[in-house]
Amino acid sequence: QVRLVESGGGLVEPGGSLRLSCVASGRTLNALAWFRQAPGKEREFVAAQDWRGSKRFYADSVRGRFRMSRDNRDNTIYLQMNALKPEDTALYYCAADTTNRATMREIDYREWGQGTQVTVSS
Repeated sequence: QVRLVESGGGLVEPGGSLRLSCVASGRTLNALAWFRQAPGKEREFVAAQDWRGSKRFYADSVRGRFRMSRDNRDNTIYLQMNALKPEDTALYYCAADTTNRATMREIDYREWGQGTQVTVSS
């Protein structure tokens, strides 16, 4: 059984930075991702990578501002978010799968965390 626990969300001013963390435990994972859901909107893809980090990709809306990574020592997945904008306000979810490849599709991730709230506002 896989458990994903996110943290690091909060309130930040436009232009600021936050780093989200997701601690993974349980079975070995193959694909990792971050998704987000803004109020009144559908959940959308943010970033994904394979377990080793050899393949990593981002949504157009965050490319160049966000960076996803994984710490090999403690199985923590990070999302470094810079130059934050009000439209980045959302509930951010960590997602993973034990067998599927990393993609931009929700359906390919069977393990999900509970989410951490990010609010960008002055």
